Amino acid sequence: MQDTFIKAYPKLLQPSVAVAGLWLAHGDEPLLSQWLIDAMRPHWRAQNYAIKRIELISVKSWQEVLSELGSQSLFDDASALIVTGNHKPDKAVIAELTRFAQDAQTGAHSHSLLWLTPKQDKRSQSSKWFAPFAQYGHVIDCNLYNEQQRQQLLQIQAQQFGLKLSQDAWQLLMSHTEHHLLSAYQTLWRLSYLFAPQLVGNSDDSIQETSALTPPTTNVALDIKDLQAALVSDAQFSVFDLSDAMLAGNSAQVAKIMFQLKATDEPTTLVLWAISKDMRQIMQLMDGQDPQALGIWRSKQGLYQQACRRQSKAQTAEWPALLYRCDQAIKGLIRQPAWELLLQAALELAGKRLFTTR
Repeated sequence: MQDTFIKAYPKLLQPSVAVAGLWLAHGDEPLLSQWLIDAMRPHWRAQNYAIKRIELISVKSWQEVLSELGSQSLFDDASALIVTGNHKPDKAVIAELTRFAQDAQTGAHSHSLLWLTPKQDKRSQSSKWFAPFAQYGHVIDCNLYNEQQRQQLLQIQAQQFGLKLSQDAWQLLMSHTEHHLLSAYQTLWRLSYLFAPQLVGNSDDSIQETSALTPPTTNVALDIKDLQAALVSDAQFSVFDLSDAMLAGNSAQVAKIMFQLKATDEPTTLVLWAISKDMRQIMQLMDGQDPQALGIWRSKQGLYQQACRRQSKAQTAEWPALLYRCDQAIKGLIRQPAWELLLQAALELAGKRLFTTR
């Protein structure tokens, strides 16, 4: 049976899962492989498995794997092997793995073998060594192919931490972490300690594993202000203060806030997110969209309308290119300093043009 990680992972988080037999996880995202192990480990321990890791240093290493699966401990009911390395089994080992998988299906044994490999292309998946896993075991594609899958997976992790983020908060999180899976996961972990400490405060392994199989029944709801407050550094001003100054057209205050944010090492991705959000909403308002439908708070609709009156369609047409240059500067793809371009963009939104591009 073959499945994607995004479909297989929630199933493994259920309280009762059959883990005997062959498992193959292939992909180039190490974090997904580790999450897979973390999801299976509570089941192994609950069923009294002896857990062991084996590194394939050559094809002959498969004999050690088979020997370990054939041994029986007096103290453990079965063995769970985590195998790493990309050495493919030979014909004899393939036959043994096939018998192993078939016996697991019939209940002749309860041993479990999880092989972690790099991503396998279609040609590899049609090879003979792949067949026992695909026909009699479980094959999990540990790759993420789009941003929607990344957010879906992180939403599952947030639920495990007892958190529920609003859509705006998710957009801020992904922008702040530059769509990096590990960074976003670590941020969620820190948020759980800030907002749901009772769910993560105990470091005992057994408690963590139990909670992994039984996620919290209620989640702490976080909106964009909660997330921004958790991400903000020791700055005297926040990006929300910057937004208010830009919308009000107070260019002197914009410059003051930008210099303060830079001096306190506020993440440039967070500043860009605030500027791009306001620019995008102004362009949508100027196209005739309803402010309430755009999610603009009633208390700020007057500021947005004021900002719209300061701009022209010709000026806002240049904003996407400016935001793109800001993003390139933050990523180091162009030599112009990121803070210089961010200041230019913030002042443009406030109605103060530093340069004429035409």
